[in-house]
Amino acid sequence: MPPEIRRVDPAEVPLWLDAITTTFLDRPDVDALAGQVAQYWDFQRVWGAFDGRVVGTLRTWATELTVPGGGHVPASAVSAVTVLPTHRRRGLLRSMVVAEHDAARERGEVLGLLYASETPIYGRFGYGTGVTTCSWTIDKRSTAVSGPAAVGVDFAPINEATRDLMRDLFERHRLAQVGEIRRRDFTFGLDLALIKFAWETPWKGWVIVHRAASGEADGYARYSADGKWEDRQPRSVLNVQDLVALNDEAYDALWKFLLEVDLVTTVKAERRSPAERIPWRLTNRRAATPTDLGDGLWVALLDIPRALEARAYERTVDLVLQVVEAEPRSGSLRLRLEAGPDGARCTPSRRSPDLVLHADALGAAYLGGTPLRNAVLARGYEEGAPGALFEADALFHVVDTPSCSTFF
Repeated sequence: MPPEIRRVDPAEVPLWLDAITTTFLDRPDVDALAGQVAQYWDFQRVWGAFDGRVVGTLRTWATELTVPGGGHVPASAVSAVTVLPTHRRRGLLRSMVVAEHDAARERGEVLGLLYASETPIYGRFGYGTGVTTCSWTIDKRSTAVSGPAAVGVDFAPINEATRDLMRDLFERHRLAQVGEIRRRDFTFGLDLALIKFAWETPWKGWVIVHRAASGEADGYARYSADGKWEDRQPRSVLNVQDLVALNDEAYDALWKFLLEVDLVTTVKAERRSPAERIPWRLTNRRAATPTDLGDGLWVALLDIPRALEARAYERTVDLVLQVVEAEPRSGSLRLRLEAGPDGARCTPSRRSPDLVLHADALGAAYLGGTPLRNAVLARGYEEGAPGALFEADALFHVVDTPSCSTFF
């Protein structure tokens, strides 16, 4: 009999965790971990492939994505996707993705989101790279932050009050930042090591908060450090895990503080945007290097008409798109997209398509950060009307690059 795909019972969590940690080549205490994580999971969203034991895993959580124009679209964040080496190439991943996508549509979730451990896997399921990410590595020995001294920045205690402040500031930030998603509440406690999981190395570091002249907090940074000395000279590395700013004043002040910490020669900030403004605030832009540049958040449109109507467009276009659906669906949708600055309408159409493309290309271009003309190259496209690809590419483009600082 083929393996059974079904939701996981709470009592099966240790077996489920054993499967995922085996595939990800890790060996935590799964019994301890099971007792810690179960209280945070929605077991309607935890899937397993069973063949006398758990041989495949997939889990999701409910979130919301900020899209161009400031809309907020319900989404399913997909994580923990594995198949044991003994059961590869049997269609188990495909079956688990199908089960979750069907369930997500029933819940009314418009998008699927994930971070890919390996890039070739998810395109066939409709996912495309919607956000490009990087780390910024800054050699502070050869630069400084231009402008006035940092004011309004101070340390915050590592406690529940700071956790709540971080949560509230991030929520205000993500509602305005295209590409950002709602975080789970427990994330902020985990970030400060107020919650500990057996699979996580407890964070040890500092939080700084910027306050405007009014006294209102408008930004924070969370960082740690790797102490290092060479030839009796300080060469420490400061690692920025999170920097959230609601305005340019807070952004500049937080960065200036971090780049002036004593005993530090290198500052590294992870999960940032390649379009970050920090290099342009430095006296020597060459001191800032984007590292680990590549795909960040992947996006799949589970309900294509609703997704296309949810975002705003900076151009006025009337196009008929024929979207070749992702696996396991073998058909296509022909949709008329009437879009402009005042809104969008997406309806079924019998008109000849102006552009035929695959679902993963649409997912990649959806947030405006990946050019559609590039996204279609992997699986191909057809133009029914000359210049349709150029027109659609311009339609999905946005001025402000999407970014997502939330990893899951």
